[in-house]
Parts: sequence; C-alpha cells; structure tokens
Amino acid sequence: MDVGGTKIAVGVLIGEELREFHTHPTPDTGWRGVLDAVAALVRPLMEKYEGVRTVGLGIPGPISQDRARVLFAPNIYGFNDVPVVEGLQERLGLTVSMENDAKVAALAEATLGAARGSSSVYITVSTGIGSGIVLNGRLWRGFHGIAGELGHVVSVPGGPVSGAGQSGTLEAVASGTAIARDASFALNRDVSTAEAFALAQKGDRIALRVVRGAMTRIGLAVADLQKVLDPEVFVIGGGVAGVGEFFFDHVQAAADEAAEGFARPQIRPALLGSQAGVIGAALSARIELTP
Repeated sequence: MDVGGTKIAVGVLIGEELREFHTHPTPDTGWRGVLDAVAALVRPLMEKYEGVRTVGLGIPGPISQDRARVLFAPNIYGFNDVPVVEGLQERLGLTVSMENDAKVAALAEATLGAARGSSSVYITVSTGIGSGIVLNGRLWRGFHGIAGELGHVVSVPGGPVSGAGQSGTLEAVASGTAIARDASFALNRDVSTAEAFALAQKGDRIALRVVRGAMTRIGLAVADLQKVLDPEVFVIGGGVAGVGEFFFDHVQAAADEAAEGFARPQIRPALLGSQAGVIGAALSARIELTP
C-alpha cells in the first residue's frame, strides 16, 4: 500500500512480479476515512490471494521510532500523530509494516529497479524532496529512524522556510514547489514547475537561472552524500526528475564538480515510476517476516 496526498495505491507482489496495481483518490475527510479507504481497496485482494501473510505501507512524512504512528503527513488532511498500524490491523486482521514512502521506494529501486543489487541512495524530487538509503539489501533507518531525510538538510542558511518549518532546507530551495515559487516570482506571473523547465530548455534566461539553481543544489547534496556514505549508485525519481536528460545532465555536472578528487557519483534515473512505493512497501513487509 502506498498512501499519498492525492492517491492511494495498492498492489500484490508475488516473487518479483507485481500482480495487481490499483489506485483511488485519497479522501479529505480525516485519517479514519483514509484508513477506511485503504482497507476497502485491500480486502478484495486479500480474498483473491489467500496466501497473503502481511501487508506493507508506505506513507509520506516522519513516523514514530517504533514505526507504528505517523507523526505528521503534511500533504494528507488530518494526519497528525495517527495510529496507522493499529488502525489498519484492526480493519484488516493482518500484521502491518509501515515505512516512510521515500524509504520504500528506495528499497524497490535497490531490489528490482535502477540500483538492483547495489548499495544505493534514492532521492525523489517532486512536490517535496525525500530520500532513502539501502545498504546490503536493507533499509538504513538510523538510530532514531530518520536516516535519509535529505530534503530537510540545510542547503541555504536563512533561506525560505519549508513546510516543516525549517529555513533554507534542500526541499525549500530545490523541490518542484520551490522551482514553481521562484519562477513565478522571477517572471511575475504564475508559472508551474513544468513550464519553468520548458522555458529554460527554450533558452529563457530567467527560467534557466531558477531551474539551474535548483539542479545545482541537488547535485551538491549528491556529492556530499558521496563523501559521507560512498554508495555505489544514486537513483533519482519523482516528477521533477521526469524532465529527463536535461535534469540529469545538470545534476550530474554539479555533483561531479563538487565531488572532484573523491569519487564520481553514479546517478541513474528511477525505473519503477509510480509503482515503486507499492513494490517497496511489499518488500519491506516481506523483509520483516524474514528471520
């Protein structure tokens, strides 16, 4: 299960094959309504696939250290200190394994996607910026469970305030939201992230300055992680990365320059797209069952 601000996705993973994949709009009636909707999507699959032993869930935002509660999910209405695992176990009658959505996508890409078989860092650049670290086939959560919160690392001290209330974080200056904000201000009209990139690729000087600044900061963050963690592979996904070669060329160039003399970061586009969250949530739950 992959719960986001706009949609809920559910699927069934058997071996390495995703047998089912279904989506439904995320209710805006509060957390109980969201859990009811998730359960309604999952029950028919539980009946169809009688061998299901556990369910995995990916969800945005920080979760408690015991991975039982969502502390807050800023893009889902009414998600503040929610007992998600308990609520879903009551509704489904099965063990529920919950993890941050970027972390499960990281696990999916490291197991079945662009970083298959590699120790890797996955970064999603979309409305916000999230990331996950996979070492030796398992998620690295850190002592407090917050490892991989790249979007909340300070990139521009004293810069814009993020949705989490921190100043100058990478998410606040390089996410899709930040690009749209800065392009709209600079061009003195409403500009979407997609339009900002389109204008930049057509040679618009102002739009290029905005998106190049964001891509450079992402590249610098990649270089910093290369020096700190030294992973084999970086995988970047999310809507902004969907721009394609233009995006990856600029991020790679910035990362190469900042990592010069150490090791060149190997950056690859994500392969699993919108299914990464569901696949990764299932893999995470499967690992929980493994002694």
